[in-house]
This record gives sequence, structure tokens and C-alpha cells, in this order.
Amino acid sequence: MISSLRIKNLALIDDLRWEMGPGFNALTGETGAGKSILIDALMLLAGERADKTLIRSGETACSVEAEVALSGELAAAMAAILDDIGAEPCEDGVLLLKRTLSASGATGASLSNKQFANGGAVTLQALKRIGDLLVDLHGPHDHQSLLRTAEQLHLLDAHGKTAPLRAEVAKAHGAWREAAQRRAAMTLSEKERTERIDRLRHRVSEIENARLKPGEDAEVERDFKLANNSRQLLEWASTLLNLVTDGEGAVLGQLAQVEKTLLAWQKIDPDAVQWAEANHRAVAELQELASSVRDYSERVDLDGERLRQVEERMALLHGLKKKYGPSLDEVIATGAAEAEELKGLEDRDETLARLEKEEAAAKKALSALAEKLTAARKKTAKPLAESVTKELRGLGFKSAVFDVSLKAKAEPTTDGADEVEFLFAPNVGEATQPLRSIASSGEMARVMLAIKTTLAEVDSVPVLVFDEVDANVGGETAWEVGRKLARLGANGERQVLCITHQPQVAAQGKAHFHVEKAVKEGRTTTKLTELNRAARAKELARMLGGANKESLALAEKMLDRK
Repeated sequence: MISSLRIKNLALIDDLRWEMGPGFNALTGETGAGKSILIDALMLLAGERADKTLIRSGETACSVEAEVALSGELAAAMAAILDDIGAEPCEDGVLLLKRTLSASGATGASLSNKQFANGGAVTLQALKRIGDLLVDLHGPHDHQSLLRTAEQLHLLDAHGKTAPLRAEVAKAHGAWREAAQRRAAMTLSEKERTERIDRLRHRVSEIENARLKPGEDAEVERDFKLANNSRQLLEWASTLLNLVTDGEGAVLGQLAQVEKTLLAWQKIDPDAVQWAEANHRAVAELQELASSVRDYSERVDLDGERLRQVEERMALLHGLKKKYGPSLDEVIATGAAEAEELKGLEDRDETLARLEKEEAAAKKALSALAEKLTAARKKTAKPLAESVTKELRGLGFKSAVFDVSLKAKAEPTTDGADEVEFLFAPNVGEATQPLRSIASSGEMARVMLAIKTTLAEVDSVPVLVFDEVDANVGGETAWEVGRKLARLGANGERQVLCITHQPQVAAQGKAHFHVEKAVKEGRTTTKLTELNRAARAKELARMLGGANKESLALAEKMLDRK
């Protein structure tokens, strides 16, 4: 969830830091105080579109930064996204996000966007992927994951605990696609088949005739290096042998004189025995060195024909790696794979019959699993619809209907054979429509609240933002809105932010923030304050109609009632 939000030069905000905790955080204030600016800031970090009017008057740039605490499955999912987009991993479970908007050009007409994740630049699309995982905005906004049918399908499966079966369907779909591709590769015209066979025969023959051995290229390169430098190697061997044993004044001859001296020395002083032993070891090691070098020089080949053969082999290996590689192991693997394909094409009728049988079996297995998944989804769709409809009753939709539509796809895909759509009708006699067709942002927010409440245990989005969720409601309905918001954040693992004009809703917040305008150095700015108990009572009294004794007393009762 979001630990802190830093906003600079955004609309009426000059420099504001918002530190928030888990649970239900209520936002209140007079109309026009700047509450929606805070939502705009979150939308920017969620990857939504922006325009230059967001930049504070008189400034050329604005920025929004956030620290987000991650844990459990959310941390793992975020790590996968960060790795995929090339961003740095999180340190100590903290994700750092930043977005800046800059007006550029002579008149400031152009807008420049920059986005950062953990200090590194990312694309706007990458930031949106991060935002989709972290934040749902419900109200007059379009960053609502539940409007996406793919997310509706995911939540239906999560609610019905059918995700494992869906994974089996995805695996079966992959197996079917592979079988279909193998069969399709065999289904060629006679001309294409003949051309493919000729090409494969040439390629396979070229690789097989080379009689390749794994790691051979390294051996050939070493042989070439030795053969190409054989004369120099022999000269070095001769020089070393002359210095050690064969030449005038050779080291071994010198050490023989040393030995004679030490033999005489040790007769007078026994301490010289250890030096004589050291001399013996040196003589033995030099004799071994000379023997090894002499053997080596006898193996070095000055034959020009040998060098030519090595050069030809090295050129052959280089050409094969360039054509089929880049490594010799890949050349060998390509030869084996294409030899198998060649055999299949030469025995096409038999092979095609086998592949068609394999494809049919894979399709049958996929269809069986998809049908099983469809049955499970139908079984869970009705109770889900009934639960959401029940939640809607408490939110002022006394005659509303929520439904889950399941339609068959033409072919099963990785997520099954069903197209899922959440439907809603606010009044009796009206046909249900897709959620995205709901015109009123207030209605939309309350429908989303009902769905979120029902699916709270399986919905993994950690930050929920509601705006206008209490529009056109009051009394006990407003209390119920507040109760559901509080319940959504009750487990301590979810953050619920709600802009509200209803004291019944605000009273149930775990934390209460007040937004107001203030004048600072001759400029109007937005100020955010977290309210204590006494300040909350005053704010609720204001929302009730005035800070008189009766309103304050009622505000205190509202705070106690929750």
C-alpha cells in the first residue's frame, strides 16, 4: 500500500506530503478545496493521461512521488513486472514511483512526460502496468480494473476457486497449439514438400558429412595455433634445452659444480646438508623440465600439409557455425532436428496421420477441461450475482439487479471457452447492461463498492480509491456506504481512500484527512491535515450544517457509533 505521497506544483498544490496508513482513510473538505487534485496525483502515478493544465500556474513542471510498501504475493507479482520492464528490484519491500510533467516549447504548449520506478526511467505503458496492479479508482475516472472483462473473468475464477482448473486449461491449450503447429507444418503442397525435402537433405547432408564432435572447434583452434607457430615453438624449445642441459655453461653443468662444493662443505659443517638436498631437488626438476621439452619438440610437426588440413577444418567449422550456429553444439542440434523433420516429410502419409491423431487428442483434452471449467463458472456465477445484488440493496439500490453473463467462445483459449461480462440494472423492468454502460459516476462507484465488498477476499488490488461513492445518498444508506468502506480495509492489508461529503461516511474512517484552501505568500494553495478526535468532531459538525452545540454533540455520537 502507499506509505507516502509527495506532490509538487500540481494545480493548487505547491508542495504537499501525504502519509497514510492501512484501512479506510476519509477525505473531506469544502467543494473546490482540492480534494480531486489528490486523486489526479494518484491517477498520474497509475499511468493515466495528463495535460499541461495540471501544472501549477507560474510553474513549468510538476511531480508526484510515492513510496509503496509491498509484501507477499503482491511483492512477487510486482517483482515480475519490474524485471519484465527492466527496472531495478525493490529494496526492503519498498517500491519508489515518480512522474514528472514539464511544459516545453517557447509558449509552454508542449508537454513532456517522464516516469521512474525505483530510480530508473520507464515508459508510460510500463507505469500503467504497475498502476493496474496497485490502484483501483472508482468514480469519475477510467482507471477501473473491474470494467475490464479479463479482470471480471479473473475475479469470477478467484471467487469460485477455479484458478487451478483454469491453469490446467491453459496448459492443455498450449499442448493443442503445439500439436496443431506440428500438423500444419506437415500439411504442405506437393511442390512445397519437394522443395522442403531438397533443402533439408542438403542441410542435413552438409552437417552429417562434417562428422562433428562436441567441443571440436576448440581443439581445432588449438591445433591451428600450434601448427601455425611450429617453427617458433621449436626455436624456443632448442633455446631452453641449450640453457638447461645442452649448451656450453648450461644450468645443469653449473649445478654439478655446486654439488661438488656442497659435498666438501658438509664434511666441515653439517648445516650444508640441507643446501645439498635443495640442490638435488633443483637438479631433478630441471632434468624433468628438459625431458618434457625434448618430448614436446619431437611432437611439433613442421609439415605444411598438416597446417593446410587444420586450416581447412577450422574454415569448415566456422562456416557451419555461421550458417547453423552460432555454437557448434547448436549446429549439431540443428542437424538432428532437421534430420527428424526430413524423415517425417519423406514418410509424410504415416507422419501426417500420426500428427492429426495427436492434434485431435489434444483438442479433445482441451475441450473436456474447458467444459469442466465452464460448468464450474456457471455454478459460481449465480451465487456471486446474488451476493453482489444483496450488497447493492444496502447501498440504496432497492430494486437493482446484478448478473454475470457467460457466453461461449468460438474456440477455447488459454482462459477457457467463456466470455464473461458483469451486468447491472438499477431499476425494475430495465434490461441489464455491461458495467461500462453505467452513466452515473456515483452509481458506478457504489456498484464497484458492492462488488469489491463481495470479492474482498480474492481481489488483490491493495489501494482502492472512491470518489462520489456517496452521491445522492444519505441517512442509513450513507452509514452502510461507510461500513462497507471500513470493512474493505479491516484486514490491514488494503488501503481505502474515499472523498466524501457525507458525515456518516467520514465518521467511520480509521483516519480522517481535511483538505482546505490557504493563502501562502499571496498564492492560493491546497493544504492537507490529518484530524485528531476533536478536530474530526468539528469537521463532522460542519458537514452536518454548522459548528453549533447540537451538531457537535451529534458528531461525537457519530464517532462513537462506528
